[in-house]
Amino acid sequence: MRPQHDLQTQRSSPLVDRAVRRRRRALFLLFFLPGIAMSSWVTRTPDVRDQLGLSTGQMGLVLFGLSIGSMIGILCSGRFVSRFGTRPVIALGTLLIIAGTVVIGMGSAVRSAPLVTAGLCLFGAGMGGGEVAVNVDGADVERITGTAVLPTLHGCFSLGTVVGGSAGMAATAVALPVHWHLTLVALVATGMLVHALRAVPAGIGISTAPSMPGPGPGPVSGQPSKRQVWKDRKLLLIGAIVLAMALAEGAANDWLPLLMVDGHGLDAAMGSLVFVGFAAAMTLGRFSGSFFLSRFGRAAVVRASAVSGAVGLLLVIFSDNAVVAATAVLFWGLGASLGFPVALSAAGDSGPDQTARVSLVAVIGYVAFLVGPPALGFLGDHYGLRSAMVVVLVFVAAAILIAPAADTRDRAAATVAPAQRTRPGTTPAEQHQGDRS
Repeated sequence: MRPQHDLQTQRSSPLVDRAVRRRRRALFLLFFLPGIAMSSWVTRTPDVRDQLGLSTGQMGLVLFGLSIGSMIGILCSGRFVSRFGTRPVIALGTLLIIAGTVVIGMGSAVRSAPLVTAGLCLFGAGMGGGEVAVNVDGADVERITGTAVLPTLHGCFSLGTVVGGSAGMAATAVALPVHWHLTLVALVATGMLVHALRAVPAGIGISTAPSMPGPGPGPVSGQPSKRQVWKDRKLLLIGAIVLAMALAEGAANDWLPLLMVDGHGLDAAMGSLVFVGFAAAMTLGRFSGSFFLSRFGRAAVVRASAVSGAVGLLLVIFSDNAVVAATAVLFWGLGASLGFPVALSAAGDSGPDQTARVSLVAVIGYVAFLVGPPALGFLGDHYGLRSAMVVVLVFVAAAILIAPAADTRDRAAATVAPAQRTRPGTTPAEQHQGDRS
């Protein structure tokens, strides 16, 4: 662990401070960028579905490409970061997002469902692949500055979804072809990547564990502990919370515009507007999350989030009034905003081997986030999308009951600086991966 006086020297150097500020702004862009790309695709799903001539169930199969790509990316990302560092992994992940956006547009233009599926697979691989890398880099900035950065960074992703969703709504309203819209998004994203990547240093996150002497958790003990965490009942309850809240977020990201169009009779532009409202509620929840966590604690925040999400879903599903349903989406967004990241943070504090615990719960969450929504498409094909969302409602309601599992630590507040929480004997890469929630 780096001596405290070295950290203080770093913080007091004007050149280092300037570089860290540039790096932090770059990370804001690197979180903002995939949010724009994701919401640009989501707001055009009704148009893409109509151009491809697909049923709801067939659209679920197309969306499964996103799930496959994302799971491949998330499973490979940690290993690539440990070997190559964050910078090349962030670059590769973002380039895959950009390439996937272009391919989705091309598939829409030529009316090819397999091509759209392939584009979503590339897009998902980029999202999942860059996930660990960009969070590790954000955690390193937290360590250097001694201030909480990750909550704001995740808020930037949600802010990106608001901006991208608003642009998508405008593109839908003026009937801009999907392929031109997504091509413009890819061009803007490329410029943002080129600008931001220059401020990200090389070598962050590379594992040096084999050369680190002394006691403490290391690679030798990693595998046994990964097997043991499956036996931790409290951790599995936290995993259930993550599963429910990730499913609530993923269902909205994939189906909300279509749900409002098919289930409540709105046109495509208004369906996009409702999604923008959901994204705005998510953004508000994430930017204000630290305030509520410091005052009420994790369990209360998770319970309140689940109640808000359940109320929103209940009204969206069972109200026949389109205005009430559209307003209820705001409660759905607020409820989905904090459950996933707060539960991931709780998993890291639930016992020894932080990396294994967060990885396990993250995989559960990503399975729900990415595999759950396509499965909802199959239910929607038989029973309608509104009825299919009852499954999401049941999971979110269950999270209200198991919210106390999120209280996993007796230490002071959740925003303690990573530099103060570094364990002796761990490398920065190991510590950052544990803190990536």
